[in-house]
Amino acid sequence: MPDVEIKFERESLDGIVAVGTYLIDAMKRFGVRPEENCVIPEKIHFCAVQITTGSDLLSKPTTDETKYFEVNGRKENERLACQAILEKAGEVTVMTEEKKEKPEEEAQGDDYRKVFEEMPLEKKIANLVRLEAITLGETVSFIANSPFLIFDKIGDVMAEFGFKLEKEAKEASRPKEHAEAKAKSDGEAEKKDEPSEPSNGSEIQ
Repeated sequence: MPDVEIKFERESLDGIVAVGTYLIDAMKRFGVRPEENCVIPEKIHFCAVQITTGSDLLSKPTTDETKYFEVNGRKENERLACQAILEKAGEVTVMTEEKKEKPEEEAQGDDYRKVFEEMPLEKKIANLVRLEAITLGETVSFIANSPFLIFDKIGDVMAEFGFKLEKEAKEASRPKEHAEAKAKSDGEAEKKDEPSEPSNGSEIQ
């Protein structure tokens, strides 16, 4: 599969991603994250970026993307990273928006996340149980309270659950046009794989 050479100017990061990757996924792979996650159903976005070179290598703007910029205004070659796919091989340069200073409350939240990341696994699980309403909810409670569950399997179960949630979230956040095109493509592929019905003359007796 051909590759895209991508560079993030503000962060001084560069590397290679596969053609067909959403720009937002490429950003996350390099640790470049928007201030907040987009809320796709409500058409609220925080992932606007400028494509300084290679804008022609991206997919065409979606309907939601076009409407967003009609309302909010658009800079030259500005795109929504969650709506744009790196469709062709080549070089793409991205300029992300300058991050605003966070209020004190948000900064404290970042401090807590840092402390959480440094906790031993046992303490992380204990904290997740106590904070189940804002983490994995009933699933963590179920894992923690299941007497037949071996402790060293907890990580595998949680990882599988996390991957499933991430996959479902990604699929739900994809632009409508892209989802319809994929469904159509998958349907055509299934038809090709279906065995053809034998004619009356060729039926096995």
